[in-house]
Amino acid sequence: MYPELMVVPMREELTRLGVQEARTPEEVDMAIRSTQGALMVVVNSICGCAAGKMRPAVRTALQGAVKPAHSISVFAGQDLAATARAREYFSGQAPSSPSIAILREGKLAYFMPRAEIEGRDAASVAASLQQAFEQFCQPVAGGVHIR
Repeated sequence: MYPELMVVPMREELTRLGVQEARTPEEVDMAIRSTQGALMVVVNSICGCAAGKMRPAVRTALQGAVKPAHSISVFAGQDLAATARAREYFSGQAPSSPSIAILREGKLAYFMPRAEIEGRDAASVAASLQQAFEQFCQPVAGGVHIR
């Protein structure tokens, strides 16, 4: 674990956007249970190469017209229990940090692992994330996505 002072700016980069931190397993569960519609879960990381692109990409994507109903973040390597709990909801996905998931009704609908973040610029990652928002964050009526 890194000294908290080192990760504060990386936490704040997301919280300034309205992304709520979930620092305990209970906070993760509460956010997932209480969100109607789409929930974005960001697994934040200190990694400069991938996370340094992921956080600006999230900022850009959240400026679009379609976005998740609610967003939370957990910090890999810092909030260990919260990160482990969030990953329990990412069924079928290997642990990856940073990463971005979209859950609907507590079920994984979309997952962007580190491998899809690193090696790309923030604008490209944001474009992929905005496409995911369009596909998975639209209101639902009668169990069918409204487009």
